[in-house]
Amino acid sequence: MHNIHKTPLGEGVKISFFSTQPYDKQFFDRYNNGFGFQLEYFETPLNDQTISLIHDAVAVCVFVNDKLGATVIQQLAEKGIRIIALRCAGFNNVDLEAAKKHNIRVCRVPAYSPEAVAEHAVALILTLNRKTHKAYNRVREQNFSINGLLGFDLHGKTVGVIGTGNIGKAFCFIMLGFGCNVLAFDLIANKELEAAGVAYLPAIDLLPRADIISLHCPLIEQTKHIVNANTIAMMKKNVMLINTSRGGLIDTAAVIAALKSGQIGYLGIDVYEQEENIFFRDLSSDIITDDKIQRLMSFPNVLVTAHQAFFTEEALTQISVTTLKNVEQLIASDIVNQPAILV
Repeated sequence: MHNIHKTPLGEGVKISFFSTQPYDKQFFDRYNNGFGFQLEYFETPLNDQTISLIHDAVAVCVFVNDKLGATVIQQLAEKGIRIIALRCAGFNNVDLEAAKKHNIRVCRVPAYSPEAVAEHAVALILTLNRKTHKAYNRVREQNFSINGLLGFDLHGKTVGVIGTGNIGKAFCFIMLGFGCNVLAFDLIANKELEAAGVAYLPAIDLLPRADIISLHCPLIEQTKHIVNANTIAMMKKNVMLINTSRGGLIDTAAVIAALKSGQIGYLGIDVYEQEENIFFRDLSSDIITDDKIQRLMSFPNVLVTAHQAFFTEEALTQISVTTLKNVEQLIASDIVNQPAILV
């Protein structure tokens, strides 16, 4: 028998990537061999102005700060785009109704190493608590004093987890390993977590009891500004607040006021509500006009990282492979008329 060479479904199909960084190109090029797509990379985000860059593509691959509202989606449809492939878990930046109306399929990467993000949340907690970032700078200047570096034992502290999907679940298990008392709030309790000792409570009961609160929920209408002046007032004085999920979960102005009053004792964020104008760029020679981020960075008890929680070898591998597989599946479903896999 002769071996029949099967041409990959993606052979010659063009995908236009937006908000591309060097590592995106490195990982997608590495794993595209088995798919045969034609990959085209743009550093710029996708929006009304940059849509003109797309020519002869079947799919666009976008990230967290690309804006795909109704007008952009209409223009994508006019350009023959059939697939929007998100290389992230969140999809709050895509108008799903408009995509449906224009028969554009939407896919995402719902789980791409949840441990990567959970572990980064823990890194923020440990850094804020034990001030290792300050110790590092001191020692480099030959200052070996430990005054001002006082921390607290994580063991025995109460940690409140808002959202126990894949990432929240991984985070809970890590905090249980530290010997913390873990409380959780979610619409549906995870039986595995309950069996491990996590107690599910309503938010109004969780907030006053937690020494540390970590956000692991998606940004939807109901969760926008879930951390606001009212919910902050329910929290323990000197609480530590961690956000590695989406910037819009936090009302930044309310958090700044709470930092000034001492209600929030520590803040660790890997996401920021207006991050699309700042994150993933080198602005070291620029004047940043965003007063809120500048104010946040001026506090000694605030730690900001620039959306790097997902940034591990394992996660980028998973993101690349899953995204390419999603596009291939959607092309196959188009060919055989199967229902689309949506977000």
